[in-house]
Amino acid sequence: MSLETILSSINSFVWGPILLILLSGTSIYLTIRLGFIQIIHLPKALSYLFKKENGKNQKGDVSAFAALCTALAATIGTGNIVGVATAVQAGGPGAIFWMWLIALLGMATKYAECLLAVKYRVRDKQGFMVGGPMYYIERGLGLKWLAKLFALFGLLVAFFGIGTFPQIQAITHAMQDTFNIPVIITSVIMTALVGLIILGGVKRIANVASVIVPFMAILYVLTSTIIILLNWQLVPEAIGLIFNSAFNPESALGGTLGYTVMKAIQSGAARGIFSNESGLGSAPIAAAAAQTKEPVRQGLISMTGTFFDTIIICAMTGLVLVITGSWQSDVAGVSVTNLAFSKGLGHAAGGTIVTIGLLFFAFTTILGWCYYGERCFVYLTGVRGIRIYRIFFIALVSCGAFIHLNTIWILADIVNGLMAFPNLIALIGLRHIVIEETKNYFVRLKNENVEKVLEIA
Repeated sequence: MSLETILSSINSFVWGPILLILLSGTSIYLTIRLGFIQIIHLPKALSYLFKKENGKNQKGDVSAFAALCTALAATIGTGNIVGVATAVQAGGPGAIFWMWLIALLGMATKYAECLLAVKYRVRDKQGFMVGGPMYYIERGLGLKWLAKLFALFGLLVAFFGIGTFPQIQAITHAMQDTFNIPVIITSVIMTALVGLIILGGVKRIANVASVIVPFMAILYVLTSTIIILLNWQLVPEAIGLIFNSAFNPESALGGTLGYTVMKAIQSGAARGIFSNESGLGSAPIAAAAAQTKEPVRQGLISMTGTFFDTIIICAMTGLVLVITGSWQSDVAGVSVTNLAFSKGLGHAAGGTIVTIGLLFFAFTTILGWCYYGERCFVYLTGVRGIRIYRIFFIALVSCGAFIHLNTIWILADIVNGLMAFPNLIALIGLRHIVIEETKNYFVRLKNENVEKVLEIA
């Protein structure tokens, strides 16, 4: 029995009914109890991105926007470009529908976990604000063993999951396919750049992310929009195929064998979580460093990350793949998305844009996950071994390009799923805290607005 077969069996177990029920059940419960906060208060959340928080005594190390960009740096990456393609090839176009649904519900989960991150954060011995699931599990639930388990799984994700292998593998092979640059050369250059930045700590990572992430996200979405507009007559059929194959794959795909509803759900959920990380517990680690005194406000800001990542960027990739029919091609990985964008634009420049987008997206994901893994490492061992952790992380980045693509994605899915378990348990256990904090915030906000109106009058 091969290693890939063994990992596939483990992956099927991890992403089986228990995790899917826990994941969907938590997000549905929070969505209902929080009054569909991800829909009702999305405009307010988006407005907070461009509005500074009033008042003083705002603890934190980076701005709320920089904290969001750090989280987006870790989430917007190969999942948006390669992950969507592998999901559609594995589960059919219906996987895109389940990816959307998981993301919409997951916005409530992202809100809750980032709220808790700010509420239960602490200042470490170096003077930095730290937080995340390990802290709200320990301080909120009082379960230190579960907190350590989360930190261990988070470290594994940083080392062997989202943080290293899928990103560097995608970058190096995309550069080889598009620009004929040998894998070894790209690997060496990327490793050197990663080393220079991550040795500078969270502020340097946040500064780089705040510049790169918005620019590349806009460029990628703009290119996708142009392709969709150029092929507008195919859009209704593509959307119909996505919805039909989500519930009746064989009928929608003309009797194609191998596609089932369960496979579509599993592929969409796993790749959706890989992409936006809602419920995974990673974004709260970045949110804890935000300069704010309002947990709810940061929760609202943080949930926009899932909106941008999956509902916009992943949706764009998915539509382009279906419109162009490239998801049915024989190529794999980033080559599928390169093919789709080249066909969509009618020019090889489409593949070049995908490669450049992937280069920056994946690069910032490596930076963001280095920070996440470091926080988990420090929680487990203390601050003394930070340099050892960073050197080991850099070493893993250097060898990620030479591991088989399928093995990389299966391993990433496994450790992602393991990381989600303790975090989801914590969200269920602390659900009443989230609900009360939310109610109190909006009551105070309403009273403040009434007072302002009275002053004007």
